[in-house]
Amino acid sequence: MLLIAQRVCTTWWKACKDPALWRVINFSDPNERKCTRKYIAMCRHAVDRSQGRLLDLTIQYFGDDALMNYIVDRSPNLKRLKLGSCFYISGYCATRMAAKLGHLEELHLTLRPGIGAADIEAIGYSCPMLKSFSCNGLKYRFPPLLTGVYLPVYYRNLYAFAISKSMPNLQHLQLFAHWIENEGLELILGGCPRLESLDIRQCFELDLRGDLGERCHQRMKELKLPNDSVSDVPWPNCYGGDPFDPSTPMVEYYVYDYHKEYGDYHGRYPNNFN
Repeated sequence: MLLIAQRVCTTWWKACKDPALWRVINFSDPNERKCTRKYIAMCRHAVDRSQGRLLDLTIQYFGDDALMNYIVDRSPNLKRLKLGSCFYISGYCATRMAAKLGHLEELHLTLRPGIGAADIEAIGYSCPMLKSFSCNGLKYRFPPLLTGVYLPVYYRNLYAFAISKSMPNLQHLQLFAHWIENEGLELILGGCPRLESLDIRQCFELDLRGDLGERCHQRMKELKLPNDSVSDVPWPNCYGGDPFDPSTPMVEYYVYDYHKEYGDYHGRYPNNFN
């Protein structure tokens, strides 16, 4: 519609310039990772066509801070945003972006970019209408620094603490292949009283054989557990294939961005954990 419509017929060309046609924009073709500059230009063009009426945007395999700033400045009514494998979008950009999206109701970070726990907290406070949130990893491995004796519990639950503290209106939450333990899940259940749908597949640090598992089953209308099937996962890996194929490269990694303050996660974050 962006490139060919004007060559088809005048009627179709006029229809494609109607802003109502651009309220939902979906860039999720795996080939986009090969032509980043082309698709960034196309995305900007599509956003311009919407003339501020954009409600639902999906971007996968490309994008950076400059593109997101361009989109947000021109899309004040955006209600749903999904970013998949957008590794060049920084946490700093994400927090600034969220501050301009007060109407946002759904945010999905799939094979997430470099957005840390402190960024997630800031996003939650900036988007009080947020009802559905996804923060997904994939086939993660423990950081080499922490595979020995030094493995503090608060590192594992920083994202959970950020969600529980800043997103009280959540109804749907997906934490796929995430580093979270029982204490983190309990924080989420306590801090998100409206939660009714929970997807914690591939979160193998959780032990749901006791009371916590019973609470989840009783409360959730829809519950997907760590060992449940992943056959319905709708997003491929960075190369367009099955993300759970053994040959898939490791794409999830964790780094530490140390802050000046120190303490456990019941106080202030000692790290912005990616």
